[in-house]
Amino acid sequence: MILQIPFPNIKPVFLQLGPVQLRWYGLMYMVSFIIGYFLLKKLAKERRLKLTSDDLYDLLFYIIIGVMVGGRIGYVLFYDLRGYLQTPLDIFKIWQGGMSFHGGLIGIVLATLFITKKKGWEFWEISDLICAGVPIGLGLGRIGNFINGELYGRPTSLPWGIVFPEGGEMARHPSQLYEALLEGLVLYLILRWLFKRNYQPGTVVWGMIGFYGLFRFLVEFVREPDAQIGFDLGPFTRGQLLTLPMLVVGLWKLFTCVRQGPQAPKSPSNKSRAH
Repeated sequence: MILQIPFPNIKPVFLQLGPVQLRWYGLMYMVSFIIGYFLLKKLAKERRLKLTSDDLYDLLFYIIIGVMVGGRIGYVLFYDLRGYLQTPLDIFKIWQGGMSFHGGLIGIVLATLFITKKKGWEFWEISDLICAGVPIGLGLGRIGNFINGELYGRPTSLPWGIVFPEGGEMARHPSQLYEALLEGLVLYLILRWLFKRNYQPGTVVWGMIGFYGLFRFLVEFVREPDAQIGFDLGPFTRGQLLTLPMLVVGLWKLFTCVRQGPQAPKSPSNKSRAH
């Protein structure tokens, strides 16, 4: 007999203001940005970067814009373009869900390019700071997906399979929790280690790209494909096809950076351009 664990009875909407619903998924975004500010402050201090509180607020502001705009546009383009062309106003209904990691990543890159050029900061140094904190948002976001009962896994006979409200009567992989563990906790520990080792600028960036690509690619084998897409190429999903280049390029660039060894410690005469 297959054991089925019932889905926790948690309402996905924690606050409703008229027609606008505030979901746990959105709350997780807000919490991750708050934690991200303090983590950026701590990491900048470790690297002896002279970033003021105003600098950090500015940096976080552009990160938020990049994530929200890039993530939404990415979802529309990569996952449901035909549906949104039929109802284009739905693009702005972000409270209904629909964000793409790959679009959010592109948005963060563009936002970082803009603010580093504007303030005269070193792009790769600032990017390392940002990427070291990205797993916080990824992990919390996946927990939000789980509470919403969305992005669940494929049917399973494993004892920890969960019956999701929208997933039929069969037990499914809690793939959101797999991703929260791998893309959140495990990825954070890996990037934290790389950051402390003080490798060449950009090492943490490539570590985030490569290991996220690896974890996402693996979990997609047990995650239910998007209903409007299904499988793109044989047994591979859209998420895997978008993630495979990240896995290959990211791990290759990470290996190249690590081979160069740690940087020399900063001296008073060798100050960072970030100020």
